[in-house]
Amino acid sequence: MEQAFQVDLRGVVDLLSRHLYSSPRVYLRELLQNAVDAITARGRADGDGGPAGRVRIETLDGGGLRVHDDGIGLTEDEVHRLLATIGRSSKRDELGFARHDFLGQFGIGLLSGFLVADEIEVVTRSAREDAPEAAVRWTGYADGRYRVEPGERGEPGTTVTLRPRTGSAELLSPEVVAELARSYGSLLPVELTVDGAPVSGEGPPWRAAHGDPARRRRALDAYCADLFGFEPFDVIDLEVPEAGLTGVAFVLPRPVAPTARGAHRVYLKRMLLAESVEGLLPEWAFFVRCVVDAGELRPTASREALYEDELLESAREALGERLRQWLVRLSETDPARLRGFLRLHQLGVKAMALHDDDMLRIVHGWLEFETSAGPMTLAEFRRRHPDARYVTSVEEFRRLSAVSGAQGVGLVNGGYVHDTEIIERLAAIDPDAVLRPLDPAELTTAFGVLDPAAELALRPFLAAAQRAVERLGCEVVIRDFDPASLPALYLTSRAARHQAEVSEAREMADDLWSDVLGALSGAVAADRPQLVLNHRNPLARRATALTEGALIELAVQGLYGQALLYGQHPLRPADTAALNRSFLGLLEWAMHGESSGRGESSGEGK
Repeated sequence: MEQAFQVDLRGVVDLLSRHLYSSPRVYLRELLQNAVDAITARGRADGDGGPAGRVRIETLDGGGLRVHDDGIGLTEDEVHRLLATIGRSSKRDELGFARHDFLGQFGIGLLSGFLVADEIEVVTRSAREDAPEAAVRWTGYADGRYRVEPGERGEPGTTVTLRPRTGSAELLSPEVVAELARSYGSLLPVELTVDGAPVSGEGPPWRAAHGDPARRRRALDAYCADLFGFEPFDVIDLEVPEAGLTGVAFVLPRPVAPTARGAHRVYLKRMLLAESVEGLLPEWAFFVRCVVDAGELRPTASREALYEDELLESAREALGERLRQWLVRLSETDPARLRGFLRLHQLGVKAMALHDDDMLRIVHGWLEFETSAGPMTLAEFRRRHPDARYVTSVEEFRRLSAVSGAQGVGLVNGGYVHDTEIIERLAAIDPDAVLRPLDPAELTTAFGVLDPAAELALRPFLAAAQRAVERLGCEVVIRDFDPASLPALYLTSRAARHQAEVSEAREMADDLWSDVLGALSGAVAADRPQLVLNHRNPLARRATALTEGALIELAVQGLYGQALLYGQHPLRPADTAALNRSFLGLLEWAMHGESSGRGESSGEGK
């Protein structure tokens, strides 16, 4: 046997207040929405072509408020069918107009009054020609009851009266009601007043017809400062016709983290949807804050966010394209201003350049990268260094930039966010703009070699030095390079780093995985890191002149540790042990030599 569902209105109200609406303050927005939709419906019925009416909000001395509108009103039959049926939208289903003509969609707006009141009174009179002239009074109670009886109203329209429940009086106070009315309804295309004071003004400020562009810009700057608390770096006009969207984007005057979620102020048909709507712009556009009014985008049931559908996705792409065009135009008409923008928001532009060739051209020609020759654009750096290279980490750039620059090898730091991806994408706009990654081991080919006689004389030292670092998995070579102040340099190729990682993992693994990693390590060709001693450095030359094997070992291990620390390489336990052994051994040798010197002096004195 079929039966109708029974609705517990208290449970529904609790659901609305706790899970649908973020705050009971939305009650006034829902009442305004119903009033404006009623005015819209009356305008359509009368053939006026648009809303033209008035909404008056009146706060009551004893607490509570009344909202008057001169909209289409309801008949007694419509009151029974619509106000007492949760979820049915009179505007969408009963009044015969397209849904996009109205603000509301879900037929639950009036229930929001129960968030602040236990009783809602509606006095309404229909403006339809065939409707009776008598007004109807509908009184709903939070426990699920309602009563319909004759009412008194001289003109067509509707009056909604709320009286606060215990604990909600502040939300219906004159100050809060005026604040909520300004927040939600200041852009509405109807005359809105609170206790006689006008609230709705000239409409969206970006649509104001200022004949003077400078005056319009000053007005928008003031609007942004009042709304968001900052004076914008620039203002970008927005328009997406298929979404009925117009508005402005305010460019932030200060850097912002790229992970920050852009929150924008969104109006739907000039009624405020929410002050912090996410998902309106692409994720890379974190450097702007927007205020827009959209006629065709759909809200969620709570009317506090935008419904994710194909239209919103299309609008998001169109708005992203509008921001991109602004940047391109800036690069063509005002390079100095573009540089100022890039100093503030380079991360956003880099993110765009990952998938947009025009943005890549802007980054290539205008954005400065860290290079071995100082901050410079990639275009300028490539002109100076046709065979430039890049590294993928900041640490590697810092340890190699001075050395590579001294050898005439231009180096770009690709270690910051998006930099490596951008460098690798340069071929998309210019096949000749390719930068190759630098393998640190390649630098040895740019170093000067010793003459054969000097190299032959250093063979005994090299043999002893190699024994000193053999167990550390390192190879010792002597080269002649700048800067001369650097006694030694530790260079490791990518293959050598991979082999070191495999060996480290093998030491930490159990027997089974150790054998597997051992087989993998054996399959890799031998490629060891190099300790490159600088023959131009006085300290290194003095070390190569040593003849005592034990002292050579201490000196070479000390240079090895210093090279690791200079290059910010991680220290393995074996490296730390070698560095400590070298330090203590050299310290002991120095103190022993000093003691011997004193003894000889004493003997001579006797």
